[in-house]
Amino acid sequence: MTISILLAKQIAQLFLMIFMGYLIVKLGLIKDSDSKVLSKIILYLVIPCVIINAFQVDYTPDTVKGLQLAFVASILIQIILLIVVSVIGKIIHLDEVELTSVYYSNTGNLIVPIVTYILGNEWVLYGCVYMSVQLLFIWTHCKKMISREASYDWKKILLNINMISVFIGILLFFTKIRLPEIINNTCSSIGSMIGPASMLVTGMIFAGMDFKEIFANKRVYFITFLRLIAIPLFTLALIKLSHFSTFTTNGDKIMLIVFLAVITPSASTVTQMCQVYENDSQYASAINVVTTLCSIVTMPVMVMLLQM
Repeated sequence: MTISILLAKQIAQLFLMIFMGYLIVKLGLIKDSDSKVLSKIILYLVIPCVIINAFQVDYTPDTVKGLQLAFVASILIQIILLIVVSVIGKIIHLDEVELTSVYYSNTGNLIVPIVTYILGNEWVLYGCVYMSVQLLFIWTHCKKMISREASYDWKKILLNINMISVFIGILLFFTKIRLPEIINNTCSSIGSMIGPASMLVTGMIFAGMDFKEIFANKRVYFITFLRLIAIPLFTLALIKLSHFSTFTTNGDKIMLIVFLAVITPSASTVTQMCQVYENDSQYASAINVVTTLCSIVTMPVMVMLLQM
């Protein structure tokens, strides 16, 4: 119950950040189109710093086992969810923005502040494992759908700064190399921007949208149901049936982190990619805002169900 209350408070804070982004546009201080620059900064600078900094932890047997559990659970859950969401998408005719909004959770922007707040900084590493796995899917499956490209460009994928950051982080961890303090602190400071910056982008885009059009669109609520209730309940069943939490010490906390990563609102990255590749960023932002608002209630409830 305590974790659920802490979670609700953290999500409420993030939603207030969305309102701040909305406000600075409505006051005429900046334009909603200025959010595109901030989106690129998040994608290509802030997220890489988060990843590299998260892997700067002590190498211990328990940490390695925890990483293995987080990695296996993340891979299996994401593959199963991708299959399920793809099938559902074909049956009910989801477009590319809807399908990616249902499948991709806001892990990159929310898991770090949420895990830090409710469990502590030392647990962020396991959230970054899920985030790193999801990054591979984002820069392959998600990018292909949003950009409507015919095929994958593996050279661009593997040389993407986010994927390079994952490889660097893993290499530094397993070679037990610690970055100089000044570099590590810099990465930490830049990485701490991820939650506020992403929420500001969402608010800025939201400010340029028609409120009536957003909240009158019943399709947004259906996508919200899939993202915040259907997917979490399906994942909850997978976690309960797999007994992953019994595989290692603190397995329950690691699976809680993986579950938190799954049940977050739709990914802000979808909105940012829609901006970069000129897809329907306003619709993606509307889904992101509505799911973020509703997650204040749904995420704590889902966590309570997991802990029962």
